[in-house]
Amino acid sequence: MTETPASSSFRLAYVPGVTPSKWARVWNERLPQTPLDLALVPASAGQSTLRAGDADAGLVRLPVDKTELHAIPLYTEATVVVMPKDHRLAETPEVPLAELAEELVLHPQDDVLGWSERPPGQAAAERPETTKDAVELVAAGIGVVLVPQSLARLHHRRDLTYRPVPEGEAPQSQVALAWRQDRGSELIEEMIGIVRGRTVNSSRGATATAAANQAPKKPAARKQSQQPQKQQRQQKPAPRGGKPSPKRSGRPGRRG
Repeated sequence: MTETPASSSFRLAYVPGVTPSKWARVWNERLPQTPLDLALVPASAGQSTLRAGDADAGLVRLPVDKTELHAIPLYTEATVVVMPKDHRLAETPEVPLAELAEELVLHPQDDVLGWSERPPGQAAAERPETTKDAVELVAAGIGVVLVPQSLARLHHRRDLTYRPVPEGEAPQSQVALAWRQDRGSELIEEMIGIVRGRTVNSSRGATATAAANQAPKKPAARKQSQQPQKQQRQQKPAPRGGKPSPKRSGRPGRRG
C-alpha cells in the first residue's frame, strides 16, 4: 500500500520590519492544500537565502542582484528619526536633516537605508552592530538613529518616539518580492498575484490556484450507484394488508 505524498509547502523569507501576515492570510484562503512556511531572516541575509535555495521567494529590501534574482517593488517606507520622548525635536511634526547637524547620529552596521557616505550629524566612535542595538543606545540617552518607519515600530519602546524626515531629504527603503530567476513556478505566480492584489478569478491567479489546489476527482461509478435508489424511492408503495385488491370487471348486477 503506497502512502499519499504530503502537499509541498511554499517557503517565504522576510526581513525585519516587513509584515507578511495579510498576504499569508490570503494565501491560506486560496491555497489550503499548500502550507505557507514563513521564515524571518536578517536584513543582510535576504538575498543570500534566496540564492542558496533556502526559500522559494522573499520579502526583501532593494536593491537586489538583478543578475540572479527577479524583484517586484511593493512599497516605499518613510524614513524617521528615533529619539527619546524628552528630546528637543520630539514635538516637531517633521525633522529636517539640518536639525541633526549637531546631534550624535548612530549608524548601525545592518543599516538598510543605503547612505551614499554616512548619515548626517556627528558620527559615533563605533557603529552599533544592529539596529536593535542602536535603538537601545538611544534609549540610554546616546544619540539618535535614522531608520525606516517599520523598524522604528518593530523596536518601539515606551521611552522613545520617532518623527519623519521630510521626503526627499534622506534615502528611503523599498520593499520587494524577490525570487531566483531559475525557480519560477505556478506558486511564484500565485504569490505575485497576492502581493499585487489580484483577485482569485484573475486570468493568472485562477490558473495557478486551480493547479495548486487540484484534488483527486470522485469516481463516476459512485454517482451512478445512487440512481437505482432514486428510482426506487419514486415507486408507489403497495397497499397494506398484502396483495393489492383486484380490479372489478363486468357490469354491476341489478338490484332485486
